[in-house]
Amino acid sequence: MSERRIPRWSELKPLLRPRPVELGGTRRRLSRAHTIADLRQLARRRTPKAPFDYTDGAAEEEISLRRARQAFRQVEFHPAVLRDVSAVDPSAEILGARSALPFAFAPTGFTRIMQHEGERAVARVAERAGIPFSLSTMGTTSIEDVARTAPNARKWFQLYLWKDRRASEDLVNRALESNYDTLILTVDTPVAGARHRDARNGLTIPPALSARTFVDGVLHPAWTFNLLTTEPLSFASLSSWDGTVAELINTMFDPTVTFADLEWLRELWPHELVVKGVQSTTDARDVVAAGADAVVLSNHGGRQLDRAPTPLKLLPRVVDELQGRAEILLDTGVLSGADIIAAVANGASGCLIGRAFLYGLMAGGERGVDRAVEILSSEITRTMQLLGVSRITDLTPEHVTLPA
Repeated sequence: MSERRIPRWSELKPLLRPRPVELGGTRRRLSRAHTIADLRQLARRRTPKAPFDYTDGAAEEEISLRRARQAFRQVEFHPAVLRDVSAVDPSAEILGARSALPFAFAPTGFTRIMQHEGERAVARVAERAGIPFSLSTMGTTSIEDVARTAPNARKWFQLYLWKDRRASEDLVNRALESNYDTLILTVDTPVAGARHRDARNGLTIPPALSARTFVDGVLHPAWTFNLLTTEPLSFASLSSWDGTVAELINTMFDPTVTFADLEWLRELWPHELVVKGVQSTTDARDVVAAGADAVVLSNHGGRQLDRAPTPLKLLPRVVDELQGRAEILLDTGVLSGADIIAAVANGASGCLIGRAFLYGLMAGGERGVDRAVEILSSEITRTMQLLGVSRITDLTPEHVTLPA
């Protein structure tokens, strides 16, 4: 039996390794975030309920979103051992150019309502990280301002076709003149989805002051101070709007859009043309036949039609249908680097991430978006190494079993 004794200082000293003191609250908070879920928790604490729920929520019972996330959770990886993975290259060829990581920032509307730095912060991060940035028609920073903010970033413009075709054409021409290299047409929004969280929160653009929103603003003083002391929140592509998101969509968006409009855009736009919101093999085939260079398998983050197809499960069938005639991107439910690897291994050129970087933005502004990219990059690299893969192009369906 061992005898007890008092430890010597020389024995204790090596065990005492206090963490270095982080100066600055934002840096300290972000250093403790190791996953996108951690950033989400930080975002929830720092953001009023209405803008947080706008980002976090989905349509109706939110079944589509839960199914998408569950599909990624059910992925099974199959590692290969005894491979040299001392050096890993996570870069990918996406739409004719190299991206440092196999993902791009998805187009997100109303970004400055989540955090006042908005699209400018996200575009600067994209420029530094060497990944594409997508600006939404419903963005809160103009096409030209984003181009000036991040002149060397690879910039994509996402288009909703409005009832006023001249206004839509003007947006396309402005993107072309500002050196955006890709146009993304979103096709899953003929009318607004029933986003019950937004309705219950009374979310309007710009935010309306009520007793409830006033109290929420008081409880989140930094967010409120930044909103009130920076440029007024508005849509960069609209002269003005004062109403709910659903009212805006149902007023401005054109529910008569057909394949003829896609063909019109193909004639108008000389660069890469992507169709986002594809949810069947038939539509994937037909939009490519109409001139699309790529499709995004997406159910709009679960924010439009509830119980819509799960993009990850649809991916192998679309790969078989297109047979390399167009690139395939994927979004909805992507919250980790392992999720991205699973999609790429099964034929996607890359993923679009939206909520993941928005959680970072709400958690810590531009530094929070940087942290989101760091987390995803680390997860991508580690997953590749553990799978025995040193290049993105070496990933195959043999590495990943998708849920049935």
